[in-house]
Amino acid sequence: MDLPVPSPLKPVLARAVRQIPDGDLLYEPKWDGFRCLVFRDGDEVLLQSRNERPLTRYFPELVDPLLEQLPDRCVVDGELVVVGPGGLDFELLSERIQPSADRIARLSGVSPASFVAFDLVALGSDDLREAPMATRRALLVEHLSGVRAPIHVTPATTESELAHLWFDRFLGAGFDGVVAKPLDGTYVPDKRVQFKIKHHRTVDCVVGGYRPHREGGVGSLLLGLYEHDAGTLRHIGACSAFSAAKRRTMLAELEPHVVDAADHPWSSGDVATPRHGGPVGRRAQRGEQPFVPLDGSIVVEVTCENVTAGHLRHPARFVRWRADRTPESCTMDQLAAPPPPEFTQVFGTADA
Repeated sequence: MDLPVPSPLKPVLARAVRQIPDGDLLYEPKWDGFRCLVFRDGDEVLLQSRNERPLTRYFPELVDPLLEQLPDRCVVDGELVVVGPGGLDFELLSERIQPSADRIARLSGVSPASFVAFDLVALGSDDLREAPMATRRALLVEHLSGVRAPIHVTPATTESELAHLWFDRFLGAGFDGVVAKPLDGTYVPDKRVQFKIKHHRTVDCVVGGYRPHREGGVGSLLLGLYEHDAGTLRHIGACSAFSAAKRRTMLAELEPHVVDAADHPWSSGDVATPRHGGPVGRRAQRGEQPFVPLDGSIVVEVTCENVTAGHLRHPARFVRWRADRTPESCTMDQLAAPPPPEFTQVFGTADA
């Protein structure tokens, strides 16, 4: 490839802030996928990850659409996503990174990816990294306005009121907040010169067990929610990052509730668990700390960020014990988040 901005290239980054900033900013949805830079030079296409690794072989279904719809010579920054009926499915996207060519080919048909473009880094012979964001956005819209699935252009606005409305609606379904980009900002690789505002939702969960910390006390709480229709306690994730003192006091609080593993549903393979985790009773075989089952009578309030397919992508943070709430009232409904209207506006119904 002979492009004015060659690969590998580190993408521009955003730093987390608590509130949506005001000012001369471009606001966009925060996508829940894989950051991806697309390099196109004539008949060649290269997909590169945030950490500068090639992604092209994992998403062969995107090569032809990118060749058909992108400018002949360009570098486009965006996000790879997999669209499911309930929104963007990060777990299906993660499963696409496979060593087997046969499995890659099969998954490209079963769970095809889409590419959402949100920045133009190079066009023709022009390196646009020193151009302001406003110019890059205008060129992106001009040259990609006619794209169709599986290629999309992200919605964007300069109106802070609309950005606040977006933030209120973007809870789950792959829309997990808002990104704010200075309109006069340049494309600075590997620097956090933009802003991201993410949702932190609160969930009341049943503590189904815990894993000991290597240095003593409780290392993590195993969290569960009830399926409202089946009455099954589903393992949805974990809560961790406790201080040494908290680990010790937690252990004293939880020890009276320890039960025999044979009587606990999570010790078998029958319980509904996150797709990436497997039954919690078997995960010790992969070198994790052993699972200590509890009687399911304790409720904890936690805060979390990304929720995918009914489970927490990252460990939650402890807020407080909820002695005032019954375990049976802690249901999966707390994680429900229908896709916002913008989801259909971007993807329509054909992708879902």
